[in-house]
Amino acid sequence: MTENTEKGQKSRKAEIERQAKLRRERAAEKLRENLSRRKEQTRARRSGQADETDGLPAAKMDES
Repeated sequence: MTENTEKGQKSRKAEIERQAKLRRERAAEKLRENLSRRKEQTRARRSGQADETDGLPAAKMDES
């Protein structure tokens, strides 16, 4: 292989590894946010406060 080809492959591999590291870091941050939100929900339920979650309810009541 030529020197340029080897450098290109090494830089591509380094870029792939860098992107994989960024993905892992973002996933870890999302997991921490999710855990924090769930802990907050649990504390709110224990203290009798309203659950202020965003999104759809877990179950829909039967409307028939």
